Amino acid sequence: MSNSHLNFLSELHSRSISTRRGMPEILQINNGRKCNQACLHCHVEAGPKRTEMMSDDVVERLLQLLNGSPTIHTVDITGGAPELHDRFRDLVRGSRQLGKHVIDRCNLTILLEPGFEDLAHFLQSHQVHIVASLPCYTSENVEKQRGGGVFEKSIIALQKLNALGYGKENSNLKLDLVYNPGGASLPPAQEKLEREYKRRLQEDFNIFFHRLLTLTNMPIKRFLHQLEQWGKYEQYMTLLRENFSSSAARSVMCRNLISISWTGEIFDCDFNQMLEIPLSHGPITLWDIDSFEDLAQREIAFENHCFGCTAGAGSSCSGALVGINS
Repeated sequence: MSNSHLNFLSELHSRSISTRRGMPEILQINNGRKCNQACLHCHVEAGPKRTEMMSDDVVERLLQLLNGSPTIHTVDITGGAPELHDRFRDLVRGSRQLGKHVIDRCNLTILLEPGFEDLAHFLQSHQVHIVASLPCYTSENVEKQRGGGVFEKSIIALQKLNALGYGKENSNLKLDLVYNPGGASLPPAQEKLEREYKRRLQEDFNIFFHRLLTLTNMPIKRFLHQLEQWGKYEQYMTLLRENFSSSAARSVMCRNLISISWTGEIFDCDFNQMLEIPLSHGPITLWDIDSFEDLAQREIAFENHCFGCTAGAGSSCSGALVGINS
């Protein structure tokens, strides 16, 4: 067992915080690593040259298990750019037919790619909840992270979604945006930053959205490489440890979320999946369980990077976990 593992677990044990998951409620599916972008902070290390894609067998098994798992209320589809997968729409249709809430982790620019002209209409017609990456409301900061031309395309895509009814007040077409810091720092207070995003995007581009989700950059994969290049890895880890929040630790997403890889393997979260950290009770696939409820009350495999989810206001796929930064 590594020292880093002991550090995080000892933090939980010293505060009498449970190390077990509850009942699974959210199924997060990473259907592949191919993407039309290659962002500096991407923990998946996705990009145009990646070829890993979920097989038809895995897609069918997912839908079969979903049909027999009543506690799963949300299907959260991510990638890569998840829409690039040939079975993305089948997965959306099948999940919606089962009455599940469906989230598409969208990079926005995919909506403007050739061959995807009807994608926004498809998402609208199936009432898919869009969670879209936009790490800032200014061009300079976005393109430092995501590449040249991405900001303008993102704005056009958001305007297209607004025209379809997404993001409007009282609309059931949910549109949330995602912010992550450009460097080795914690996100600012989510509610305050959300107000600023809404003001700037409305004034500058007449764009509307529902919620802003602030995410901490996880010290793994591409962002880890950046930290090492900057010589800031130890400094960043110290920042995360010193801002540990018990409230966030009790609410981290792995307590009610299950992560599925493109191969059909099951993980505690998307970060563990990228680091190939298996479930604490051993490697397991979709074919080893009869329902997702089988995974309830199992020990969660925690590691050093988990400090990223428990620092300050906390960080999860649904944004901050507590209202005020510690």
